Amino acid sequence: MTQLLLRRRGALAGIGAGLIGAPAIARAQGAYPNKQIRLVVAFAPGGATDLLARIVADHLTKAWGTQVVVDNKTGAGGNIGADLVAKAAPDGYTLLLGTVGAAVTNQFLYKNMPHDSATAFSPVALVGEVANVLAVHPDVPVKTVAEYIALAKSKAGALNYGSPAVGGTGHLAMEYLQAVAGIKIEHIVYRGSSLVLQDLLAGSIPSTMDNLPPYLPHIRTGKVRALAVSSAKRWFALPDVPTVAESGIEGYDAAPWWYVAGPAGMPAEIVAKLSGEITRGIRSEEVGKKIRDAGAAPLAGETDALKRHIATETVKWKKVIDAAGLQPQ
Repeated sequence: MTQLLLRRRGALAGIGAGLIGAPAIARAQGAYPNKQIRLVVAFAPGGATDLLARIVADHLTKAWGTQVVVDNKTGAGGNIGADLVAKAAPDGYTLLLGTVGAAVTNQFLYKNMPHDSATAFSPVALVGEVANVLAVHPDVPVKTVAEYIALAKSKAGALNYGSPAVGGTGHLAMEYLQAVAGIKIEHIVYRGSSLVLQDLLAGSIPSTMDNLPPYLPHIRTGKVRALAVSSAKRWFALPDVPTVAESGIEGYDAAPWWYVAGPAGMPAEIVAKLSGEITRGIRSEEVGKKIRDAGAAPLAGETDALKRHIATETVKWKKVIDAAGLQPQ
């Protein structure tokens, strides 16, 4: 009888332990992340945005042991990829490696935006910034911005440039330059920086204004000539190349940046976990070096810092768009 009671007590204790352990197991099974994460890039592979996305994806994959896959969804100046994220489930498994276009400028350039940039996303973290570079094929007989402007004026309509998107920072930076300098240069739109670079190297287009990273190796070997960078100060990766402002366009500043966001309504704890890990990575020596080696600069900032940055940059880029005389299309 005693043994029977002991066996019953043991069984009940086991059931009790199982009931106590069940919530803990459920929490472990539901802990974020527990499946593959999709990091959407709204531009083609090979460009600066794609390069930064792969650095972020690699860091998160190593940090959490969960695969983070980069998914390139191009078109409409980044609106197609951004809208895909805006309309995804807000569970942290579909994220955007966004540009200043998705966060700020597209709302001023497109009449029929598929979403409201200000409310469609959960801001997560800043990632990096970069200069645009005004560059030419070596056969183009110019070595300075002043000579480029003079050539454009002497051959009105004949000189063109390539960039990877209508409304992209390269396009806006060049429109800004044209408006201030009083020149008109035809814009050749491509579906990615790698295609712009390909045609620039071949001499099929004479010039570009685009994010620096894909062009940096070719500038260093002399296959592409850099005339100026679009940042307010000289860029660390090209210390001998002047800024557009130094080249006679006073106050010129058109440097793009990147960030991570998810759909609006993401749980605060998931946003915080993502923000903390991405920021930790960006501040680390390993990830920071990868970003600098690509020609960009780490720009770490958690969610609140990103929100403040977007507010400040909205004012700045609206001035650029107004100065360039661009209207929503």
